[in-house]
Order: sequence, then structure tokens, then C-alpha cells
Amino acid sequence: MLTLYPSIKPYAEHNLQVDDLHTLYVEESGEPTGIPVLFLHGGPGIGCNPDHRRFFDPKRYRIVLFDQRGCGKSTPYLCITNNTTQDLIGDIEKIREYLNVKKWMLFGGSWGATLALLYSQQYPQNVTSMVLRGVFLGRQQDLNWLFKEGGVSKFFPDHWDTFISHVPVERRDDTVKAYYDLLRGDNEIMHMTLAKSWGLWEAECTTLEVNPDNEKKFTNPHLALSVAEIETHYFVNKMFIEENQIINNMPKIAHIPGIIVHGRYDMVCPLDNSYELHKAWPESRLEIIRHAGHAALEPGITDVLILATNELAR
Repeated sequence: MLTLYPSIKPYAEHNLQVDDLHTLYVEESGEPTGIPVLFLHGGPGIGCNPDHRRFFDPKRYRIVLFDQRGCGKSTPYLCITNNTTQDLIGDIEKIREYLNVKKWMLFGGSWGATLALLYSQQYPQNVTSMVLRGVFLGRQQDLNWLFKEGGVSKFFPDHWDTFISHVPVERRDDTVKAYYDLLRGDNEIMHMTLAKSWGLWEAECTTLEVNPDNEKKFTNPHLALSVAEIETHYFVNKMFIEENQIINNMPKIAHIPGIIVHGRYDMVCPLDNSYELHKAWPESRLEIIRHAGHAALEPGITDVLILATNELAR
């Protein structure tokens, strides 16, 4: 079973100003003359970390990572002004032009897969191939599954009770909107409590096996705040896309080869997301990982992701 490539450091780091307000952190690692690949992180709001460089053979790939608006090392931190899906798609194109990349491969998981698909549908001429993990199509049914009674709550009723305990009873029919409003209150202590609760709910649903490190990561104050603030902003606005937009626009990118990797027991983004995508994408291959949930670092998922990047490099 394949594991992550050894740790590497960036050979170049950039602060790219994309509008009057936002400056993005962008880094490059691996082989400067190698195959360009863009890593798209999840969330939205999670940001990148050094392990994200390690899904690619550093002797073959020119590995580009960036922190999306409002998170990670991009500034201003937690800013949701001028922070929409269309803004992020524009940012990706600005990064491509800034780095003088003609075409590149896209690699993304969860929200990162959403963004990869949306960018590809707008700029198909700039994409050579895609590796997507734990696909999130951004439909209302996908949000309802994770944040309304009767979806994931059936599998994690104890964690669900903790998650909704911060929401007034009369507002529990729309937990996303309730969290969104409460996170914008004046009580800073409550603000942090809510952010950690939001992050913990996602962390507890992410892996097939209990992973204390993952829970610790998502309740870290810096990460918890950006995930809660930015995700609720995107979710109350229905990802700033039309319902079922990705599937409806798949003919635009039907010719682009792609490898889709999805855990059989993914509770954050159920397998039907990737299955529906695969059926609408003639040039895709769907790899269902038998003993895995949603996380990229679950061993079976890591193995197949690296197999995929090695295959496309050849």
C-alpha cells in the first residue's frame, strides 16, 4: 500500500493580490519544470498544510498549493467580503496566469473537488486531467444530509445532540442558518464555542475509525474559526451556484480524463455524489474504497490517490 511521499519544502512562495482586498498565499514545490498540478483544499475555509504536497512525486510534478480567500496564510483572515465561488474560480485563473502555466492537472477533495469541477467547466481549455476525492456536488440534498435531522444524525445521534445543543430549539429546522447568525454575534466566547462545535461535528463524521488527531485539528481555534465562518457563509448562499449546476454542465468537460476516489462509508459526502458524477462523465473512472470514510489520509484513500497521480504522470 502506497503512503505519502517524503516531506518537502516549497522552492517558491508568493503573495498574490487578486483584488483591492484579498491577497492569496501561493506556493510551489517539487520539480519546477515538471507537470503542473494545482491542489485545491476543502472546507471552504480549511486551508493547505504541508502534507498536501506529498500526494505527488516531487521529481515529476510542479506542485502548486494556495490558501483560498479568508483562510490559511491568505489575508485578510476570516474575510467573507468578495468571497464567493465565482471569486475563487477567478483566483485560480489568476494564479495560472501569474505562474505562466499553460495547462494543469487539478487535484481536490470534498469542496476542493467542487471547485475543481466548476473551474474546469468555465475553463476547460486549461485543464489536462483531474483527481477528485470525496466529491461534494453542492446540492441542497447534500447540505441537508449533513446538517438536517434524518441524515448523518441517524448514524451519530450522540454527536448530533451536542452539535445542535448550541442552537435554540425553535431554530433547529435550519442549523446552518442558525450557526451563521450566532457566529456573527458579539459574544466572543460563544463565538469560539460555536466554531469548535462546528469543526468537531465535521471531524467526528469524517473518518471511518475514530481519529483523535483529526478532532484536535478541527477544534484548533485558528482552523475552527475559518472553517465555521467561511463554510456557513457559503452554505447559506447555496455555494453561490445553481441547483445541480455541476451535473448539468458535465458535457462541457466530458472529454477531460478524471479519476474519482470515494470511501464506501463516507458520511460527510455520501458516495452518491461521486456515483452520479461518474455516470455523467464518460472519461472518468470511479474507485470506491471499501474500508474508508471521507478523509484523504485514511490509508486506502491515500494509496489510491497516489496511484492516480502516478498513473496520470505517466
